[in-house]
Amino acid sequence: VQLQASGGGLVQAGGSLRLSCAASGLTFSRYAVGWFHQAPGNKREYVAAISWNGDSVNYADSMKGRFTISRDNEQVYLQMNNLKPEDTAVYYCAAESWGYMGPKAAAKEYNYWGQGTQVTVSS
Repeated sequence: VQLQASGGGLVQAGGSLRLSCAASGLTFSRYAVGWFHQAPGNKREYVAAISWNGDSVNYADSMKGRFTISRDNEQVYLQMNNLKPEDTAVYYCAAESWGYMGPKAAAKEYNYWGQGTQVTVSS
């Protein structure tokens, strides 16, 4: 199983980016997916998650109103608007392995992780 996160880049504060997460080796549409980020020197932190069928989503408080997680049969997306310098981090997508689960905020709930994509927000 491999997860591939993409879409990161350099953007000015107030700008937008859309991250994508694709998977190979599993039927992605059966699994809940989460996004996490990690800034240098910091722990990996929860960003957002979506249930296996997309009907339920959850966000970290600091992302509510700015980030939107969504999915189709093939990929999971994280639309990030009104980006702030403190959003600068490597963003990881992760998938749980039980199947047919709701959104999960804890990293320990996820068994499959992508390699991460760098998001840099300049002030």
